[in-house]
Amino acid sequence: MKHQELIQVLHNCAAYCQRCANECLGEEDVKKMVNCIRNDRECAELCLTAASLLAMDASHAREVVQLCAKACRACAEECGKHDDEHCKDCAKACRECAEACARF
Repeated sequence: MKHQELIQVLHNCAAYCQRCANECLGEEDVKKMVNCIRNDRECAELCLTAASLLAMDASHAREVVQLCAKACRACAEECGKHDDEHCKDCAKACRECAEACARF
């Protein structure tokens, strides 16, 4: 399949973002995690959308992939502010995804 490697990176990032958001919801002080959760959710949705558009070789895939890179960078920055392991894992996945999207 065309763009299979990038599609896999996007799916991986979405999974880490979904896990991070879920774990953040279980934090004792969930209010301090609101921005993290919002970034996680937005990034995951954009990653899944970009992956779907790439899979169908859509005409607007490139623009969505570039937007996804931006969301991944923002999510990595936010998750990087927290010491939780799930946030660190998510930030790493987001940085890798942003780099892969930028190369597209």
